[in-house]
Amino acid sequence: MAADTEQGHPRSELEALARQLRSHAALHAKAEIALVSEVVGRGSWVHGPGDDGAVVRMRDGSGPDDPADGHVIACGEALLPAFVAGDPYGAGFAAVLTNVNDLAAMGATPRGIVDTIVGTTEVAREALRGMHDASRMYAVPLVGGHLTVHDGPPALSAFGIGHAAAVLSSTHVAAGQSLVVASCTTGTMRADFPFFRSFEERGTEMAGDIRVLASIAAAGSCVAAKDVSMAGTVGSLAMLLEFSRLGVTLDLDALPRPAGVPAAQWLTCFPAYSFLLCSPPGREAECMGAFHDRGLDAEVVGTIDDSGLLVLASGSARATVLDLAVTAVTGLAR
Repeated sequence: MAADTEQGHPRSELEALARQLRSHAALHAKAEIALVSEVVGRGSWVHGPGDDGAVVRMRDGSGPDDPADGHVIACGEALLPAFVAGDPYGAGFAAVLTNVNDLAAMGATPRGIVDTIVGTTEVAREALRGMHDASRMYAVPLVGGHLTVHDGPPALSAFGIGHAAAVLSSTHVAAGQSLVVASCTTGTMRADFPFFRSFEERGTEMAGDIRVLASIAAAGSCVAAKDVSMAGTVGSLAMLLEFSRLGVTLDLDALPRPAGVPAAQWLTCFPAYSFLLCSPPGREAECMGAFHDRGLDAEVVGTIDDSGLLVLASGSARATVLDLAVTAVTGLAR
């Protein structure tokens, strides 16, 4: 449930929060992704580049894939070298987490992780230990990769492969759908980084938690999703809406949030488990129920509209964060 504190923000506070979110560095960093379109040109948001993962075509020009076979989803993540050097175990764990979350946001069940590691023996050992522990927690195997041992700056990347019976895609967002936020709000905020941890609290339950999205995708109670990552809840929401250029008014009073965590901190952090979901009208209870059954929070926090505006709401106050009709987030070609 949403935290009781700070609800009913006065308009001035809400406008200040909107300004803070609009200038959030992690949101602005997403604009660097436009380089991909500059180099490789216009792609497909479904088959890449665009969504959290790409639907891999399995037939080479011999006809469309058969939906009855399901869909292969691929994704990847590179970790900042400073993170790898300073906390190789945490970076290894994060390499798996980010891929598993991206696969889930596409409606996929994770099937395997491939990694590439460059660094000293000790850095490589700790990074592998982090990936191994995360792969066990999420019940997804490490199936291979590449290791180079050297004394220079470290590098770590990982790539996920998954299978989806039905694909969740930002290209499916449409006006009239309900915006649902599903989160694990039990955990602690990391002191040195805006990351909300839920691993100790959920443990191996995370494996089942992450597979809920594949089930609601297959059932049709969710048609589009985005995991909340470095851009925070509002920044990730802007990315979800970027392709359609639609809008939404986000009800902060309904938003699941951990008790004791201020709204501004929660909206700009990277939670271990938090997803933005688009549910067709009349399917919201079914969608949320899949999370509630696992003891996770899920609430309707808005309705997708054709305004193009991403608006914050609390009580009777409103404040616009972005006009997505004229503001790019990643800048990927549509």
